[in-house]
Amino acid sequence: MHLRLFVFHHAGGSHLMYRDWPALFPADWQVRIPDAPGRGMLTLAEPIEDATALARHFLQELDGELTGRFAFFGHSLGSTTAYELTRLLLAEDRTPPVWIGLSGRAAPRPDGTGRTFRHLLPDAELRRHIAGLGGTPSAVLDEPELWELLAPAIRSDLKVSETWNPEWPPTPLPVPLSLFGGRDDGASPPWTLAPWSKASEHFLGLHLFDGGHFYFLDDPAPLAALITREAVRAEHMGSASGAGAPAQ
Repeated sequence: MHLRLFVFHHAGGSHLMYRDWPALFPADWQVRIPDAPGRGMLTLAEPIEDATALARHFLQELDGELTGRFAFFGHSLGSTTAYELTRLLLAEDRTPPVWIGLSGRAAPRPDGTGRTFRHLLPDAELRRHIAGLGGTPSAVLDEPELWELLAPAIRSDLKVSETWNPEWPPTPLPVPLSLFGGRDDGASPPWTLAPWSKASEHFLGLHLFDGGHFYFLDDPAPLAALITREAVRAEHMGSASGAGAPAQ
């Protein structure tokens, strides 16, 4: 089954953490790992601080590739991106993804509880927080010049995540959705993931792995295998219902 999979990175991240992922998926899949502004090839671009604006950026950047059969997977902030981009596609009456996978991102809470503002922390406290999550090389946190270069993108990403306030509970998406997380994730514990089940008409389940926020870092292969299985499962659901556009 030909499929184009878009992997959206976490806050402060880039394609670099996921650069080995394409080899973990079926040979006929195209795996794309786009960077948000402020990193990678877009280092000099101004970081975006609003979730809708970030999704719209990707809608414009990836426009020609959002056709045929494609799917979204996002981790942490990337989950917000995948969800908002799906909503934008539907709002513009465009082809939605055949499947979305959300990882390590607590569902919104309508009462505002649990909201944090880490993007406002002083540098020393913010570095300690990021170090505690794992996933960021110590060289970035300990080297003043590297930190100065990357801190604006990290703070902007955190602001996107922490100020995102969508309508909740939402109108369920007509797109199959799967959840993923770490059993010991202190930032997004499993119980905070479960309410995402309300976000889709076709919820495929919550899948937990041993580990913390970056539960897949040491060995992403098991996660990639499950992403593959869930996307194929969703594709078969669409085929059975006659939904979906031909691959391009």
